[in-house]
Amino acid sequence: MALILIIASFIFLWIISLCKIFLLPRTPFTKHFTLDGRAFRKRNVLLVIAHPDDESMFFTPTINFLTSRGHNVQILCLSNGDADGKGNVRKQELFQACVSLKVPMQQVKIVNHPDLQDGFGKAWNHDLMANIIEQEITSHCIDMIITFDKYGVSGHCNHRDVHYGVCRLLHDKSRRDIEVWELVSTNILRKYSGPIDVWLSMFWVMLPSNGTMRCLVNEHSRRSFIAMAQHKSQWVWFRKLFVILSSYTYMNTLRKIE
Repeated sequence: MALILIIASFIFLWIISLCKIFLLPRTPFTKHFTLDGRAFRKRNVLLVIAHPDDESMFFTPTINFLTSRGHNVQILCLSNGDADGKGNVRKQELFQACVSLKVPMQQVKIVNHPDLQDGFGKAWNHDLMANIIEQEITSHCIDMIITFDKYGVSGHCNHRDVHYGVCRLLHDKSRRDIEVWELVSTNILRKYSGPIDVWLSMFWVMLPSNGTMRCLVNEHSRRSFIAMAQHKSQWVWFRKLFVILSSYTYMNTLRKIE
C-alpha cells in the first residue's frame, strides 16, 4: 500500500510539474534573458557543442526559447562524432535534427579536425577551439554564446573541453563584447527527475549567491523527442529513456560567465 501511495504521489507531482512548465512561458520569469535591460533586439546566438546529438539531448529548451522569439541561432559542432566510424552518418543526422528544431541547415557548422576527434580520453586543443569559435563570431556577427559548463552535464571530457575553449576565447582574447552563458550541470537526482526539477531550478536561479542565472522551460517538449529521433544511429533504448527522464528535456538553467 505504501509503495502504491509513493508511486501515485510521484505521478501526481510529475503531472503538476508538466502543467507548471506549460504555464511558465506565459509568466515574466524568463523575459529578461535576451533583453540586457534594453528594448527587445534580435540576437545572433552561437550554440557551441561537442558532438552531433548534444543539441537534442541537452539544449532543446534553449533552442526553442530563442527560435520562438525570432533570435538567430547558429550551431557550431566541434566534431562529427566519429568515435564509432559513423561521422558522415551523424553529420547528416545533426542537420535533420536542427531542421526539426527550426534551425536551418545553413546555420549549422560541423568541424572535422584531427585534433578535435570524438572520444573519451582525447584532449582537445583549447587554443584551436578558441580560434574556430572566433571565426564563427566574425562570420555571423555573434553577440551571444551558449555552451556547456566545466562539468559538461555528463562529465564527458569533450564537453568539458568545449567549455574551456570558450573560456579561452573570452579571457585570453579579451572578447568582452560577447555575452557568454553556460548550461548548468546538476546532480544525478535532479538530472533524472524530469519536469519535477522545475521547482528547484526556479528557486535556485533566485538565489543571489549563484550569480546571473536564468531558467528556460521547453515550450515545445515534443520537439526534443522528434529531434533526438533524427539521430537514428544513436536512438537506442537508454537514450530514449534519457530523453523521457532527463530534466534537460524540459528546462535549461543557464549561468552567465563573467
